[in-house]
Amino acid sequence: MTRTLTVAAIQTSYGDDMAANIKKTEAFVREAAAKGAQVILPSELFQGPYFCVSQEEKWFATAYEWRSHPAVIAMAELARELNVAIPVSIYEREGPHYFNSLVMIDAGGEALGVYRKSHIPDGPGYQEKYYFRPGDTGFKVWDTKFAKIGVGICWDQWYPETARSMMLMGAEILMYPTAIGSEPHDTSLDTAAPWQRAMQGHAVSNVVPVVASNRIGHEQVTEAGQTFYGHSFIANHRGDLVEQFGATDEGVLVHTFDLDYLNTHRAAWGFFRDRRTDLYGALASGRPA
Repeated sequence: MTRTLTVAAIQTSYGDDMAANIKKTEAFVREAAAKGAQVILPSELFQGPYFCVSQEEKWFATAYEWRSHPAVIAMAELARELNVAIPVSIYEREGPHYFNSLVMIDAGGEALGVYRKSHIPDGPGYQEKYYFRPGDTGFKVWDTKFAKIGVGICWDQWYPETARSMMLMGAEILMYPTAIGSEPHDTSLDTAAPWQRAMQGHAVSNVVPVVASNRIGHEQVTEAGQTFYGHSFIANHRGDLVEQFGATDEGVLVHTFDLDYLNTHRAAWGFFRDRRTDLYGALASGRPA
């Protein structure tokens, strides 16, 4: 019997009310499940506005221990009801430490564990190093009921090492929840196209589908505010955008992949057969000679 996987990406806006944001996400999860989706990806930190545009200590109070996070509890109940898997992006507190994290909820509602964002950006409008420690979990691949899912978080998606590491760990599809949009230091800068292309490249060089969920809308966390550019998509193993949204669309993208075909096709390309690990030492050195 052929193994298939139906995935979904959610694109929407979020406000200040965590309960309302969770309820809104639940509605889109239900819509995606009704369309046959088995693994459904909301965007990064959907619990509230993207607060990392500035440095304000009040936001530390919005972090929770991952097992008791309201978004995790709500999505676990929904996953159990709908028999779907949901990667849940949260602001996590562990003792005195704070992380940008993801909890993988499997079909049936079981939390398979936590991944903590490895690459933490620090720049105008994306001042995450103030709020988050670099992740200490290493990359994760989740053996869900439906497939082995590799998930990176936003800034992780720009790094080919993230994608390749998850593939070497057995991932059959890659997912990236994201919060990205305007650049407050340069209003003429639009990174939507390179943002997509970077992940399309991961799809091509690893012969794997990629799913990316971004938020939309203008958020007034600071006086200038920030506008998120959407462009969520699902790419196939060739990097083709088989499903995509524009800058303001709201809803779910759904697509089905033949995992058996992809596994065979990936082997036929030989990218993993022909790797030369004896030559890759520079990749593991912070300052290669």
